Amino acid sequence: MSTFDDLKYKFKNLDAFGKIIAINVVVFFIGLIFKSLLRFNLFTYFELPSGIMDFVFQPWSLMTYGFLHNGLFHIAFNMLFLYYLSQITTNLFRSKMILNVYFLGIIFGGLAYLAFNNLLPSSLVGGNGVLVGASAGVSALLIFVAAYMPNSEIRLFNMFNVKWKHVAMVIVGLDLIRIIMGINQGGYVAHFGGYILGYFYATQLVKGTDIGTGFERTMDKFMNLFKPKSNLKTVHKNKTKKTTASKTKKDTTALDKQKKIDVILDKISKSGYESLTAEEKAFLFKVGKD
Repeated sequence: MSTFDDLKYKFKNLDAFGKIIAINVVVFFIGLIFKSLLRFNLFTYFELPSGIMDFVFQPWSLMTYGFLHNGLFHIAFNMLFLYYLSQITTNLFRSKMILNVYFLGIIFGGLAYLAFNNLLPSSLVGGNGVLVGASAGVSALLIFVAAYMPNSEIRLFNMFNVKWKHVAMVIVGLDLIRIIMGINQGGYVAHFGGYILGYFYATQLVKGTDIGTGFERTMDKFMNLFKPKSNLKTVHKNKTKKTTASKTKKDTTALDKQKKIDVILDKISKSGYESLTAEEKAFLFKVGKD
C-alpha cells in the first residue's frame, strides 16, 4: 500500500470531527506553502470579506472561512479545543447534532462579523479586513456544553475540577474585554455570534426542540449530491404488516434509548460526569459511536 493510500485509508476511518480537523490542517499547510514560496494567497476567495458587496460575490465564504487559519498558534488552539469539545459532546449527543452546532456557530459568527463591519459607524470598526478561523464554531460548542450541563465539571491540568459554566464565563469575559480594548474586534465579535448560537441551541434543546434539524436536512441533501449513484434497482415486496411492526419496534427502542440518555445527562448536569457508573459511561460511549 502506498503512502497516499495509507493516508486515504486513515482519513476514511476518522470520525466526522477528525475529518474536519484533518482538512483544516491540510488546508493550512497548503496555504502556508503558497504564501511562503510563491507569495500568493491561494484561498483569497474562501476568506470572509468585511464588505457586504464583496460578500455578495462570494457567499460560500460564510462557511469556508471556518476552514482557514492565520498562523500556527491560531490553528493549533482551535483544533485542540475542537478535538476536546467534540470528544465530550459526541459521547453524549448525536454526532450530526453536534455538527449542526459547530457549523451553525461558524455561520452565525460570520453574520455577526458582517453586521459589525457594515452596520456600525466606521469610527468604531477597525477598517477593512477578512475573517478566517474555526473559532466561532468552537465557541458555539463551548457555550452549548456550558448551557446544557452547566454544573458538569472539567479536570484542569489533572489537578482540580472546574464547572463548565465557570470556564465559559472566564472565556466570554476575556473576549468582551478584548473587544472593548479594540483588539481584533471583528474576530471576537464572531466569537459572540457563536456564543449566542450555542446558548440558544442548548436552551431550546432542554425544552425538547432541536433547532438544527432543518439545517441538518439541507446539509444531508447537499452531501448526497456528491455520493455516487447506484445502477442497482430495488424490488419491493408487499410486506406491509411486517414493515409496520418493525417500524413500531424500532421507534419504541429509539424512544427508550433517548429516555435513558436524558436521565444520564440530567445526572451529569447535577453531579458531573464522574458520578456516572461504569455501565452508564459505556452506554454513552456506545451511543456516541452510533
